[in-house]
Amino acid sequence: MHALDIQSVSFSYDGKTNILENLNLTLHEGELICLLGVSGGGKTTLFNVIAGLNRPQTGKVLLGGEDITGQSGKISYMLQKDMLLPFRTVEDNVALPLIIKGVKKKEARQIVGRHFAAFGIDGTQKRYPAELSGGMRQRAALLRTYMFGGSVALLDEPFSALDTLTKSEMHRWYLDVMDEIKLSTIFITHDVDEAILLSDRICLLRGRPGTITDEIVIREPKPRRRDFNLTEEFLQYKKQIISKLQ
Repeated sequence: MHALDIQSVSFSYDGKTNILENLNLTLHEGELICLLGVSGGGKTTLFNVIAGLNRPQTGKVLLGGEDITGQSGKISYMLQKDMLLPFRTVEDNVALPLIIKGVKKKEARQIVGRHFAAFGIDGTQKRYPAELSGGMRQRAALLRTYMFGGSVALLDEPFSALDTLTKSEMHRWYLDVMDEIKLSTIFITHDVDEAILLSDRICLLRGRPGTITDEIVIREPKPRRRDFNLTEEFLQYKKQIISKLQ
């Protein structure tokens, strides 16, 4: 069974001009897909449809075979900014999805505490977001997204605000974590290198209205070796993607 199926989705804000048209996408269990395309091409609109924030004019969104079209709260969704609440400690920020679901605060803290080491933020539980670096804040935000408990996560450019060195470190860390937790993920990025490094597949969202025009399978096994971005294979993937985007 597929983790997620987007079937023949078309969407318009005004009922006249489609932003997305006849878009189809399948996400397999444990897979990471990157959506790549120009700004304004409909990537975030697609995420809003998948997350149930917008209902498409036509088509369906299936989660594990269940029709969830237009239903919010079914899929984890992490926005570009970490959105950590400044007046809550890191552990209480991470535990928020559990508390919203009715778990007692003490129990929620115990549950999330088991994951702090794996996500590389052990020791930050009692600190506040302002005390953390950008990379650490993103790790906390990703853990909070994971604690939402869904089988599928949507990540909208989570590393775009980080400097180059921090982003490179986060990529290596992220691949290790995803290999461990096996979360099925769709990831928006404008960074071709990032897409190649992280993805099992890259889907190009192009056109006006937008649709999936191309799919590139990244055959380098995971976890990716540290020098993968320096190899001839990496360069060939990059050339292929750029030529299609142009």
